[in-house]
Amino acid sequence: MKFSENWLRSLVDLRVARDVLTHRLTMAGLEVEGLEPLGQGLDHVVVGEIVSAERHPNADKLQVCLVHAGASEPLQIVCGAPNARVGLKAPVALIGANLPNGMAIKAAKLRGVDSSGMLCSAKELKLSDESSGLLELPADAPVGQALAQYLDLPDAAIEIKLTPNRPDCLGLAGLASELRALFGLGQGAATQAAPVAITHSDTRAVQLAAAEDCPRYLGRIIHGVNAKAPTPLWMKQRLERSGLRSISAIVDATNYVMIELGQPMHAFDHAKLHGGIVVRRARDQEQIKLLDERVVSLTPEFLVIADEQAAQAVAGVMGGHASRVTDDTTAIYLEAAHFAPPAIIGRARKLGMHTDASHRFERGVDPELPAQAIERLSQLIVEMCGGQAGPVHGAESLPHLPKRPPVHLRRARLQRVIGMQIADVAVENLFRALDMHVANTAEGWQVTPPSRRFDIEIEEDLIEEVARIHGYDSVPTNVPRGELALKIEPEAKVKNAQVRQALLSRGYLEVLNFSFLSVEALQTWGLDQSAVALSNPLNADLAVMRPSLLPGLISNLKFNAARQVERLRLFELGKVFRAHEPPVETPRIAGVITGNARAEQWAEPRRSVDFFDLKGDVEHVLALAGPADYRFEPTDLHFLHAGRSASVFRGAERVGFIGCLDPRLAKKLDLDSDCYVFELDLAPIVQRKVPKSAEISRFPSVRRDLAMVVQQAVPASQMKSVAVAAAGPELKEIFVFDEFVGKGLPEGTRSLAMGLILQDESRTLTDADVEPVMARIVTALEKSLGAKLRG
Repeated sequence: MKFSENWLRSLVDLRVARDVLTHRLTMAGLEVEGLEPLGQGLDHVVVGEIVSAERHPNADKLQVCLVHAGASEPLQIVCGAPNARVGLKAPVALIGANLPNGMAIKAAKLRGVDSSGMLCSAKELKLSDESSGLLELPADAPVGQALAQYLDLPDAAIEIKLTPNRPDCLGLAGLASELRALFGLGQGAATQAAPVAITHSDTRAVQLAAAEDCPRYLGRIIHGVNAKAPTPLWMKQRLERSGLRSISAIVDATNYVMIELGQPMHAFDHAKLHGGIVVRRARDQEQIKLLDERVVSLTPEFLVIADEQAAQAVAGVMGGHASRVTDDTTAIYLEAAHFAPPAIIGRARKLGMHTDASHRFERGVDPELPAQAIERLSQLIVEMCGGQAGPVHGAESLPHLPKRPPVHLRRARLQRVIGMQIADVAVENLFRALDMHVANTAEGWQVTPPSRRFDIEIEEDLIEEVARIHGYDSVPTNVPRGELALKIEPEAKVKNAQVRQALLSRGYLEVLNFSFLSVEALQTWGLDQSAVALSNPLNADLAVMRPSLLPGLISNLKFNAARQVERLRLFELGKVFRAHEPPVETPRIAGVITGNARAEQWAEPRRSVDFFDLKGDVEHVLALAGPADYRFEPTDLHFLHAGRSASVFRGAERVGFIGCLDPRLAKKLDLDSDCYVFELDLAPIVQRKVPKSAEISRFPSVRRDLAMVVQQAVPASQMKSVAVAAAGPELKEIFVFDEFVGKGLPEGTRSLAMGLILQDESRTLTDADVEPVMARIVTALEKSLGAKLRG
């Protein structure tokens, strides 16, 4: 927001220097983003009047002017401005003046003619960036008066950067109230508009067809206005220094009230309206020509101000061209309304524009301002353009007007957050200075903010107000103090770093992917049924949460394969997400391998990776948790090869899967070679038993080999599990060392040879001790798996 410093000071009695003012504003959260001093170096510059203008005898583009500047005799000044003419009043720099642009004025001769001063443009005085000639002053400007005094200079154009939660400071009245609190000046109204005399009873009926979007709409008819009346110089100057150009007296008055009070308003040509006013939603594809002469097509999400025939304005954005005020206007209809921010937010942007009105209404305008603003605007228009005002009329829906409920502030909470103690009286006076109603409670205060403070909703908002007004620089700086408790890593859990290191040691590289995927990628994998869709994705390629780590890993693999990396091992440790209420997230680890089993070398022939290479890597990770009942069983996952894949179980719990990608999926993914993948739930595989020390047996171990014939579908891991369960404590180790299939065995069977290591802690085992153990194992295998001892 940009404004004139002098205009602000006219609303609040500030007797502080400019740098103090800007510093306090910034420290209060109203950051001063820019400051442009105006009217510096205007000593010896006065209001002058050209009483004679004749062509220069030696130059076609110069004129010799006699200028009355307050002295007894007119000054002779040579001027080349195209608008220099008899009767014009303009700034005159007298001899001895040093202008803001660095020019020093001295007596001079121009083409042989004496010149005693200079007629000035606004650009030469640094009052404007553009100039097409002399700065033309009003005809009633007093000749000889210092220009700085006449133009209310020096001044400064100050621009503050407001956060969206402070719309109350988008008007100078709100800013003035803030400054009263900051400088301890007490409460007071910034602008008191005297009600204009009501001389007729004409009104227009107002209907709120969208009361939730516009709960208050006020209007007033003013007859007999002179739309051609000039805008007073003081108003023009204040608007220009606030970044707005002067258009016409009526439009300037509406802009003036918007800057002064923060209430955007609009004036319609009363004669161009038909019947009553209706505030409603736009009809689908309803068109309206705006003041900037653009024709826009609206949808029902837009709010419009309409008469009985058509929409006459886009509410909170811009007025319509058909009912605009022109020089021929003799009666106007003023509107002042409160629009709910959700009904205005984004509407101007959808039309490709940004207006001062939409900027304010999107953030929230005080619902109590319309009555005050329409009186102030009426006062200005009647003073400038004349006219006879009618009564203020309109409609409102009280249930839909925003309420400011009281907020409770605890004394102890305030002291804890700010870090210092502030006297209760000081806190209460501070809130009252901000126009808040304060009531004492046992624990602190109950504070009701004024209607303009949309940002005061919770206790922390009140604490911020105390810190802002009391002064952030007054808050003491304390060194943080805390006692840190050492967190002991549980022994019963394998650290993620150990899992990473286990795979890194086997030649894997870790990758990190986004947790989002495209719908198309999941459909390719057949995983879209369990995906969690995002309501506001960054783009279409990141529309759902990943239910598996594998799509990302395969994308990494393809990226590297396209760059001639043939042998690759990748893994990722991250979270996956499953549709539920609420969605379930699970930490997992997954990997992919492809290419040769070993790096290229001379001592070993090249061999492609296979299922058992990957199984060995997975078993290496699983072994981190110590001895556990892990087993691999056939799986029916649709994206894995039916004959080269398995589910991984720990006890009765399925913890993941390994295997080769299904050839049909590999073809869809444009993979040229076999890819083996694994994915494991992290939580169950990192749980381990706390290690316990045990005495090493001093007695020798005994080995027995056992060859059993079983069906080929029976996995070796199942045989090992049955043997361990039947053996008892003497069995210390079991492993498979041979497989035989072929001659001498029934079709569909195989012979698996297992080595069993038995040992006791207190004695050397004899054959009499070992034979019962072996018998139990054989019996268990025969009963559970239909195995037979190989002869």
